[in-house]
Amino acid sequence: MDPEQISRAFVEHYYSTFDTNRSGLASLYQENSMLTFEGQPFMGAQNIVVKLTTLPFDQCKHHISTTDCQPSGPPGALIVFVSGNLQLAGEQHPLKFSQGLWFDLIILLLSNGIDTALNMVFNRVKEWRSGCVYMDVPKEKEGDGEGGGREIPYVPFNANTTRELLCPE
Repeated sequence: MDPEQISRAFVEHYYSTFDTNRSGLASLYQENSMLTFEGQPFMGAQNIVVKLTTLPFDQCKHHISTTDCQPSGPPGALIVFVSGNLQLAGEQHPLKFSQGLWFDLIILLLSNGIDTALNMVFNRVKEWRSGCVYMDVPKEKEGDGEGGGREIPYVPFNANTTRELLCPE
């Protein structure tokens, strides 16, 4: 099978499972798998699945824009880069994201067709529109009346943040 076809099939399976049943991703990881999520590392299948299933949103839909694939490292290994939009339930604006992943086709074949993602990196892309940017800000800052364009330090997306559109004055 062509590496491009394999990577596209993997990406389709991964994101459809993420969107409908995140705990179902457990079979894709091994104990030596690693996920770096917004700069925070998680090692091992159990830790990765705990992170993915405890994200501060229950429903989402990934819309993939690009999937690029290259052979990497040992024979049969692939590196895949994915970008797209992540629409969260109840949110007007989607998040842009990029994710890199590496997996080994030999492991895929030895595991009787079960894909095994060994390493993944996920990041949200900060979106600029006409000089504006969507930023995650602490909830206590919400509605503080200062208006757009104020200096706000980067805050990781979590249950204690909200998305806000900041524009220069």
